[in-house]
Amino acid sequence: QVQLVESGGGLVQAGGSLRLSCTASGSIFSIASMGWYRQAPGKQREFVAAITSSSITNYADSVKDRFTIFSPNAKNTVYLQMNSLKPEDTAVYYCNAHSTIPPDYYWGQGTQVTVSS
Repeated sequence: QVQLVESGGGLVQAGGSLRLSCTASGSIFSIASMGWYRQAPGKQREFVAAITSSSITNYADSVKDRFTIFSPNAKNTVYLQMNSLKPEDTAVYYCNAHSTIPPDYYWGQGTQVTVSS
């Protein structure tokens, strides 16, 4: 089992920055990748960014060049640095972890990000 705890959401003006963090505990040895998804009101949850245990990153086109995902210790904590925020980035952001032993996906409780225009 893997537990995920997020922090760092809040209210920011358009053009501003926020940094989200997600800390994993439990069977962290089994984590192959961690990432972020978001869900805006009335919309489906969508992929934002991910990083593998070997530090390979992937981004949604809508956030490329504005958001950066990184993990200083490669296993336990993942950060999402969000710059040049837009009102359309407003959503609940969820941390996700993909484990391989056994294969499973885990979710955090979500953190609200609100970007005002």
